[in-house]
Amino acid sequence: MTDKLRFAIIIASTRTGRFGPTVAGWVLSRAWRRADLELDLIDLAETALPDTLGDQDDPLPDPVRRLAPRLAAADAFLVVTPEYNRSFPAPLKTAIDWFYAEWHAKPVTFISYGRESGGRHATAQLRQIFTELHAVAIRDEVALACYWEQFAADGTWPKPTSPCNAALKTTLDQLSWWAHALREARAKNPYLA
Repeated sequence: MTDKLRFAIIIASTRTGRFGPTVAGWVLSRAWRRADLELDLIDLAETALPDTLGDQDDPLPDPVRRLAPRLAAADAFLVVTPEYNRSFPAPLKTAIDWFYAEWHAKPVTFISYGRESGGRHATAQLRQIFTELHAVAIRDEVALACYWEQFAADGTWPKPTSPCNAALKTTLDQLSWWAHALREARAKNPYLA
C-alpha cells in the first residue's frame, strides 16, 4: 500500500454547458500541489453508466464494471455537484446506486455550486444517501454561492481572493485526515456492512 491517498473527484453534472468541469479543474489544480495525493477524475458525462439499474442477479454492464475498480481503489471522494431544483443531478444518483461496497468506510465531501444556497440543498440530501451507504460525509465542504460572480477580470475562475480558495484547503486537509484514519482502520479490521 502506498502512503499516498487516492482521491476520486466525481463530476456529477452531465448537462451541456455545465460548470462542473471548471470547478473540478480548480479542485485538481489545488490538490495536485499536495505531495500526499493521487487523483482520479471521474466525469459522469464520460462513464456512460446505464440509467436503468439491473436486478442483483443480472450481469453488470460494461460501464459499471469499468468504473467499479476506480471507486474501490479510492481512499476518499470529492463530489462536484450543482444544485438543480433544490437537489442534485439524476446521473449522480444513478452512479451512486450502481455501487455499494465501493463506498463503505470511506470519507466523502462535496464541492457544490448554485445560486444563493451554493448547492447546500443538494449536499444535505447527499449526506443522507452516503450515510446509508456506510460512507463518512465529513463536516467541511465548499459551497460556491453565485459562482459566476467569482470570475476575475482576465476570465479566470475563481478570483485569487475568493474565500473558496481557503475553504478548499481546509476541506482537503480534513478529507486527508479522515482518509488516512479510515484506510488504517479498514486495513486493521475489514469493514462489515
